[in-house]
Amino acid sequence: MTPAPASQGVPLDYLACVRRGIDHIERHLDDEIALADVGRAAGLSQWHFQRIFKALTNETLKTYIRSRRLACALAALRDPQARIIDIALAAGFESQESFTRAFRKVYRMTPGQYRRIGSRSLFPAKPEFNADYLQHLHQGVSLTPSLQHWPAQRVVGLHTRFFGVDSDKNNLAHKLPPLWDAFLARMGDIGGRVPGPGRVAYGLLRPVDDESDQLHYVACVPVTGDADVPAGMVSLSLPAASHARFIHRGPVSTLDHTVNYAYSSWLLGSGHQHDGGWDVEVYGEQYHPTDPGSVIHYAMPINSAQTTPAAQ
Repeated sequence: MTPAPASQGVPLDYLACVRRGIDHIERHLDDEIALADVGRAAGLSQWHFQRIFKALTNETLKTYIRSRRLACALAALRDPQARIIDIALAAGFESQESFTRAFRKVYRMTPGQYRRIGSRSLFPAKPEFNADYLQHLHQGVSLTPSLQHWPAQRVVGLHTRFFGVDSDKNNLAHKLPPLWDAFLARMGDIGGRVPGPGRVAYGLLRPVDDESDQLHYVACVPVTGDADVPAGMVSLSLPAASHARFIHRGPVSTLDHTVNYAYSSWLLGSGHQHDGGWDVEVYGEQYHPTDPGSVIHYAMPINSAQTTPAAQ
């Protein structure tokens, strides 16, 4: 599902949504936690909740849940009568061995060693989702996107699926560069490209479905309505939409910093909502893959009437 419409003109409070998701996790730490259920408790789709959560905390939702369960295990380990295997199972691990591996990775000691030390200093702190926390994460940076209305358009390009930086299965580096290499090699095969100066290429991305952290990605260019589709390529008709368009300066490898800002600091305080459509990476004349001054635009689709017409 997409974020629920605001009632009576009141914008959706994304920060409150994240808090509701965290509260759901806290209530169910002893149970199986489906990420889709966390999103539903927050009032967001799974993907958008994970996107915002990662931007706020710089960790994946699964990592956070595991760290909170380990924190509960720390408390249980102080009871000398509690068996480590029982603590491991209660924390959601399949065996004492897997629990010990995870515990050692986080705390650099085994559960038995921790029990002997009895330290209380290893509890991971729960993030405090407030304005001061956001300002600390982003060092007071303030960026203002241009709010634009894009007309309906058609695009043609190559498609793949991938797991992004918000997922523990992140395979972005293995999926997207080869896709772009293949697309750029065949871009000349696409007829009917929209004429005019400043030709652009797009990277479109959106969740595969509401209960998945896998994403669709399409490397493409805008074309006229009657353009043919070369073999092996896809065609999409994008509806008219409003966008918040951010400027990213620097290499594409750091684009996620701009996206994190867009989804946390700006979206959380903007009064706007993501409309569930395609996010768009815009590669224009100012983009260069090796120039540190390269410019990419990142356009987030939003529900808003306060936008101005703009050419892509």
